[in-house]
Amino acid sequence: MIKSVYKSGIASAMAAICALGAGAVQAQNYPDRPIRLVVPCAPGGGADIVARALAPLLAKRLGQPVIVDNKPRGGATTGADFVAKAPADGYTLLYTTPGVQMTNPYLMAKLPYNPVTDLVPVSQVAAVPNVLVVHKNVPVKNVKELIQYARANPGKLNFASAGIGSSSHLAGELFKHGAKIDIVHVPYRGTGQALQDLMGGNVSMAIDSIAVYRPHIESGTLRALAVSTSDRSPILPDVPPIADDLPGFEGSPVNYISVRSGTPKEIVARLNQEINAVLKAPEVKNYLLTNGVVPKGGTAEEMAALVQSESAKWKQVIQISGARVE
Repeated sequence: MIKSVYKSGIASAMAAICALGAGAVQAQNYPDRPIRLVVPCAPGGGADIVARALAPLLAKRLGQPVIVDNKPRGGATTGADFVAKAPADGYTLLYTTPGVQMTNPYLMAKLPYNPVTDLVPVSQVAAVPNVLVVHKNVPVKNVKELIQYARANPGKLNFASAGIGSSSHLAGELFKHGAKIDIVHVPYRGTGQALQDLMGGNVSMAIDSIAVYRPHIESGTLRALAVSTSDRSPILPDVPPIADDLPGFEGSPVNYISVRSGTPKEIVARLNQEINAVLKAPEVKNYLLTNGVVPKGGTAEEMAALVQSESAKWKQVIQISGARVE
């Protein structure tokens, strides 16, 4: 019996050593073939634009092609599930939007993957600042006046969003909760439809992408009251943050790269290093800022902490609002 247990222990130890050795060799040779960057959204959207801006320079630094693979549907769950079930070898990356780990777990009854254990962050890529806009006929010129007007006219104002569970919906709910006001949510099928009705004066306000709304702010059709970032945005430097009137307000979608859990730490570290270098490249920074996106970067540990804090924040907002995605 003792001899059998001894042999079993030796076998287990040898297996573990072999696994470690294989992982080290795998990391040392990484990458030796093309890498797939899965975008869980349709082509042409904000996430797709950023992913395609990163891919060529990331490929150059890694010495292998980085192929953007769009897998929309399911509110980002289809693409996330694909990566969560891919080999943990660093050859399948996920361009991760807030729905994957931060909001869908609380909006949806069931996910096809485990949002906590199946994916690990590599690096933050960008923040996508939103701007609080009102139609020009709404009689307010700043956030303080908007809150006062809403309190004096409960239920009169409404806010447009790109759909239930979208970042524009949740940012509006966060504002509504923080300001303690009664405004009505009007969901649309996408930002384009919401924009049309807002420009036509059929809805009062929205908190959505600067890139989408900036031309209409500049034309005077819409009035920008504040940005959703905690600091002023370099894209609209003259517009103050909502946080000036609602301390702590931060309602900008966080985008990052993640991989399947179990990916060797050396590979995660290499990817983090190269992604951060790409984000510092002047051509990438300028392109992203032009498209209303603020490049970020940072360590994998910082991104993991941000996932936790953002998840806790949006969980509370979703529970208070009662939002559900079927």
